[in-house]
Amino acid sequence: MPNPTSSAANLTGPFAETVQPTAAARPAGPNGIERTMSTGSSSAGSSTARSSSAGSSQVEDLELSSIRFNWQLKALLPVVFVLLAGLLLFLVATVSLRDPVRHTVLIGAGAVAVAICAVLIVALAYVIQRPMVELQEKIALVSDGNLDVAVSFSRRHDEIGSLGRNFNHMMQQLRESREEIERLHRTQVSRAEHLATLGELAAGLAHEIRNPLAGIAGVIEIIGRDLPSTSPACAVVKDVRLEIVQINRILTDLLETARPHPPQVRLSDLNTTVEHAVMLARQQVLSKPIKIELQKAPDLPEVEHDSGQIHQVLLNLLLNAVQSIEGAGLVRVEIGWRNDHATVVVSDNGRGISPQHLPNIFRPFYTTKGNGTGLGLSLARRIVEEHHGRIEVKSVVGKGTDFEVVLPLSMPAAEVAVS
Repeated sequence: MPNPTSSAANLTGPFAETVQPTAAARPAGPNGIERTMSTGSSSAGSSTARSSSAGSSQVEDLELSSIRFNWQLKALLPVVFVLLAGLLLFLVATVSLRDPVRHTVLIGAGAVAVAICAVLIVALAYVIQRPMVELQEKIALVSDGNLDVAVSFSRRHDEIGSLGRNFNHMMQQLRESREEIERLHRTQVSRAEHLATLGELAAGLAHEIRNPLAGIAGVIEIIGRDLPSTSPACAVVKDVRLEIVQINRILTDLLETARPHPPQVRLSDLNTTVEHAVMLARQQVLSKPIKIELQKAPDLPEVEHDSGQIHQVLLNLLLNAVQSIEGAGLVRVEIGWRNDHATVVVSDNGRGISPQHLPNIFRPFYTTKGNGTGLGLSLARRIVEEHHGRIEVKSVVGKGTDFEVVLPLSMPAAEVAVS
């Protein structure tokens, strides 16, 4: 007559062999279930220690194998214990029977228990194990970079099917995201190559133009000195000087855009830098009904920045604000700080920027002004970003524009050392 305990052990042995062969190689005696459980727990403990110390792929495979073995064993053990309890009840209930009848009943009960366990094993393998193995294989393909995968059990109408549908949806999103990233990367590379070529051309042209421009400026200066003060040509000479200054400014912006210089970071007072830019901007509006106000931040600690470059950024923002005002107006500059960042807000009550132009104002060579180059704001944003800061803009047509320059109080130590 078969022993119920040995029957349960025989059930556990082949099941463990299909999942983890190392567990089946151990002897299965009357206490086969306990041995298998201790084997699973010791394997899990040893694999956890190896993953924390080595982290190799072989240890990870062993750990995954032991985890898979454990959940299958846990799913089957309650059923096995219930069947064992049933067999014990049969054993107690058949004590009064004669030996041949008793043996027949126990053999039948054992056969039913074995059949139930076999059905459960097949059901677990079909319902749970096969989808999990397929999912594990697909995840392995994804880890190798193949995103064109999908699981076949997503058509099931249960939790496993819901898991499969979520996995397929996630893979679809990943494929779309990768395609979008690749498209943006190609666009950015093409744009970078275009700008690099354009920058080299601009730098060469700037040097070639500056040399004769210096000669022209010298000749105009001599002519202006030789002309009598009552000559009508004096006004023409003055206009030529202004145009030479404008051309020289455009060439300077081209050179700065084509060959940017890294910031020379120093710990200094940002109030002084802003005040210097405001002072120069006020010189530009002496003949205009435009007022420039400055509100300092006396409690602002010193900020690590390149005062020359930040001065250039603020002067550009101030001149843009002045040019946006038609007639009388107000430009307000406010310095502050919050969350370890200094802020400089340049606001005006000019004509504002239309919503269709607002996303493009920082693009190189993009301008809505007839005499602009479209390089000022692009250069300003690049300088601020090299300081690990940002420029934010808000504008309402007919009411004005607010530019906010946000700079960290301290830059990374490595970049300060390089500077």
